[in-house]
Amino acid sequence: MFKIIREDIQSVLDRDPAARNSLEVLLCYPGLYAIWAHRLSHRLWRSGFKLIARWISQLMRGVTGIEIHPGATIGRNFFIDHGMGVVIGETAEVGDHVTLYHGVTLGGTSLHKTKRHPTIEDHVVIGAGAKVLGAITIGANSRVGANAVVVRSTPSDSVVVGVPGQVVIRDHPIHLPDEKADLEHGSLPDTIGETLAALIAHVESLEKRVNGGGKNIPALHAPDKGIWNWNDFEI
Repeated sequence: MFKIIREDIQSVLDRDPAARNSLEVLLCYPGLYAIWAHRLSHRLWRSGFKLIARWISQLMRGVTGIEIHPGATIGRNFFIDHGMGVVIGETAEVGDHVTLYHGVTLGGTSLHKTKRHPTIEDHVVIGAGAKVLGAITIGANSRVGANAVVVRSTPSDSVVVGVPGQVVIRDHPIHLPDEKADLEHGSLPDTIGETLAALIAHVESLEKRVNGGGKNIPALHAPDKGIWNWNDFEI
């Protein structure tokens, strides 16, 4: 038990640069309390004491703002940063070394008493406000961008952004045995913007061909370093 507690505290120190020491983590991180309470409630749930298990989970919801159903399966070194508003459903399965930010929902999409919540594989980072819905699988070493809504399974080493979530597979990922969690969850592809820029370039090329190669003033211009000018959209 003490080994697991030390691992949980170390996982916070490894993944949150704001954490200064073990005592601060022990006193100031509600995600730890939610995870420890869940381990107790999950054991009670599996032993048939389901009402007591639900009561403990609801009690910790009031204390931490994090709701983890006692039926959910949680792996080792699970870290919930900030935590407020996190909801993890009954049949959710979370692997090892997973990181969740505040406002994340691992939700169900069925009325049937079957597997209806997502499976999150090892080393996944899910950004603030993201919703992962249904009996889908998020592949290992993936990142889900803030406020993304994921409704389909994703392969390993992928990035998911947007509503609904668009899946981008990373090229040539390299994983080291002792690598840290990939917390660059602000470094995400702009799938819609890049597609729109490509369409603009294609339209400009077609206009030049129609005009016999002469100069033309396109109705739209590609963004400059990711910034669109309002005048670009005036006709």
